[in-house]
Amino acid sequence: MGKDKLRKFAEIDTFPNVYQLDAGKELKGKWASQHFKNDHPIVLELACGKGEYALSMAKMFPEKNFIGVDLKGNRIWRGARTGMDEGIANLAFLRIQIEDIMEFFSENEIDEIWITFPDPQPQDSREKKRLTFPGFLDKYKTFLKPGGKINLKTDNDGLYLYTVEKVEALGLKCHKKTDQLYKSEFYDEVLSIKTHYERIYLKHDKSINYIQFSLE
Repeated sequence: MGKDKLRKFAEIDTFPNVYQLDAGKELKGKWASQHFKNDHPIVLELACGKGEYALSMAKMFPEKNFIGVDLKGNRIWRGARTGMDEGIANLAFLRIQIEDIMEFFSENEIDEIWITFPDPQPQDSREKKRLTFPGFLDKYKTFLKPGGKINLKTDNDGLYLYTVEKVEALGLKCHKKTDQLYKSEFYDEVLSIKTHYERIYLKHDKSINYIQFSLE
């Protein structure tokens, strides 16, 4: 591991807006009251990378709380550092394996989920790693409020079509879907937020897919 990564890992251990691994379990069911010190809705950004979506939404919606979730600490460092420097109190980060997410949130604790440009896991053998695999959806259902929305934004056509297929097969409610986000009626201020990877994809004229659905 490079010196810069080591430095960032050491630094985020001292950040008050980052919880690493087992440390986050202590806040299960208590994120709003114990970390954010309010009773506002909580929104998760899964596979958040540098946390561009969570960070931008936290600025747009001060009446909500946002938590970016990822395993890569050197990426989380960027969003957490910016959040601290800019005094964004309604933003936190959780460094965990998303497979273990049920251990960190309680029933009805989360209002909405965003999945922004995750690894599409294109190989059939890695289907269970896709963040919209039914096994993951079952995990989300344990802590997402009834009717809570899940948003997927991706450049990967395969992951988008896979998710559409699963939503239909499972009889879930689809609120919005498009394979041409920037030409669609759904494009708005929130969907205009661009991650580091999205900017790269757009330079290569890739279409951006978006689907919003709920589990009940």
